[in-house]
Amino acid sequence: MPTPSEWSLTAPQKLTFEEPVTALNVRLVNGTLNIVGTDSGPARLELSAVSGPPLRVTHEDGRLTVGYEDVPWRGFLAWLDRSGWRRSATVTLTVPTATRVEAGVVGAAAVVSGIGGATDVRGVTGDVTLVALTGPVRAESVNGALEAQSLGGDLHFNSVSGDLTLVEGRGGAVRAESVTGGMVIDLADASGAAGTALDLTTVSGDVALRLPPETDADVDATTATGRVSCAFESLTVQGHWPPRRVSGRLGAGGVRVKVTTTSGAVALLRRREGKVL
Repeated sequence: MPTPSEWSLTAPQKLTFEEPVTALNVRLVNGTLNIVGTDSGPARLELSAVSGPPLRVTHEDGRLTVGYEDVPWRGFLAWLDRSGWRRSATVTLTVPTATRVEAGVVGAAAVVSGIGGATDVRGVTGDVTLVALTGPVRAESVNGALEAQSLGGDLHFNSVSGDLTLVEGRGGAVRAESVTGGMVIDLADASGAAGTALDLTTVSGDVALRLPPETDADVDATTATGRVSCAFESLTVQGHWPPRRVSGRLGAGGVRVKVTTTSGAVALLRRREGKVL
């Protein structure tokens, strides 16, 4: 069995990994994390700033791990050791496009782009940005926001109070749940295979969903006390003033669109070609 390569980083440094990298696990507390997928060259790490405990890096059997010994991946969202927050790092990782990515941040901003493998992002605080990911994405947040653009795979989002913004979604299923966070979903392509679902649920967060004019979907959107507005004439708006449900079929149907909120407002908007939210 190959001996793992290990580094303990206490100052800015660059590392190049000549052996293959197929999986990446990163856990940062404060600072900035950038993960970039590429089809050329070996995987690379650049640590441009660091304070507090050493940042530990290991590479074994294709798995690259970057983080701290006292910050576990399992139970990451429950890691609330405030005394351990006195640390920071600014890290840029360049890995092959097909890499499977697991990234956890506490108080750090994270950007993940160009990844085609499965991506799992967890955040206690700190905003996360995802750009041009083609694989499935799972994102969990306590109160950090998630902003995503041009996702090609399925998205599963779960949050307590963090907002979700998805721009130019490319046909994957979207399942999102939040207590107080709002959701803005803009789909450039809603022609997924029959059975593809958009399932958006909040307690008090507002939901805005924008669909292309040529959409084949079965829609059911409800709110207990919020308002409902709809730009599609073929859908039926029901309920006492203010209206609280919109339902019906767009085109030939097939894609299931379900929006449920207790007190948030619901808006179903028509997308104009070339326009984004």
